[in-house]
Order: sequence, then C-alpha cells, then structure tokens
Amino acid sequence: MILSDFYRFSAKNITGQEVKMSDFRGKFILIVNTASKCGFTPQYEGLEKLYMKYKDKEFVILGFPCNQFGNQEPGDERAIVEGCLLNYGVSFPMFSKIEVNGENTHPIYKFLKSKLKHLFGGRVRWNFEKFLIDNNGKPLKRFAPWIKPEKIDNYLSKLI
Repeated sequence: MILSDFYRFSAKNITGQEVKMSDFRGKFILIVNTASKCGFTPQYEGLEKLYMKYKDKEFVILGFPCNQFGNQEPGDERAIVEGCLLNYGVSFPMFSKIEVNGENTHPIYKFLKSKLKHLFGGRVRWNFEKFLIDNNGKPLKRFAPWIKPEKIDNYLSKLI
C-alpha cells in the first residue's frame, strides 16, 4: 500500500539506524539514488555544494545508494561512506543501500514514483535521479539523472 504522507516513512541510515522522515518536517528535501561507480558520480560534488548553500535555510539532501543500474554501487555501507567522504566530502545524510525499482522497491521510492511520474512511467531511469519534496512533505518535482545540481540550484533559489 502506498501511503499518502511522506512523513510516515522511515529508512535506515548508512550506519543502520532507523531514521524517521518526520525528522525532516519543515524542510525542503532532495532525495537522490546514488552510486559510486557511475558516470554521474561527480554530481556528489555539486550536491554537496547545494547542501552547504541551503542547509541553514531548511534544506536537506538524502542520499540513497542503489546497485540496480549496471552494478555501479557494489560495495557495502562502509565502502560507500569512505568513497563519499574521501572523494567528494559528502556531509549530507546517506542511507543504507536500497532498491528503487522492482519487487523490493523501498516504500519511500514507491511513494515518490507514484506521485511524480515522468514521460516513460514511474520507474527510476538511472542513478542520480532526484526528487524534490516541499517543506510540507509534498512531492514537488522530479529531476532526470543528467540534470546537474547547478540546474536544481536555479529552481531552489526561487523556493527557498
């Protein structure tokens, strides 16, 4: 069953602790499925800049590693953390590896895909697809994997 309220969901963070999405109530949230061995992986740098620019203005990025596209996130959580920190200085919250498509799709992604479909349906197309949720928990906009964080900044600057 797809729940209608984003804040009812929770997910395990990269260290395995359960985090309620209600902890982010009142913030704009950018949810991104990530991978460390993808052509889009350098977007981590732009995402971190975006996070640093707006984090004090009620904005957060939540990274959800996923290995469903070309085996581009094969490592465990420790390897993911090390790659994010060492290579890109990521300081925004990262979560445990999940699935974003198929039978084992994480409930957060079931919800997001049902609310923000794209031209080709509800499936996540590739790593670094982004979903923006407004400060009331309403899914607002979906950005294709090739949309760089700098473009999202243009959009965010009008909202925040």
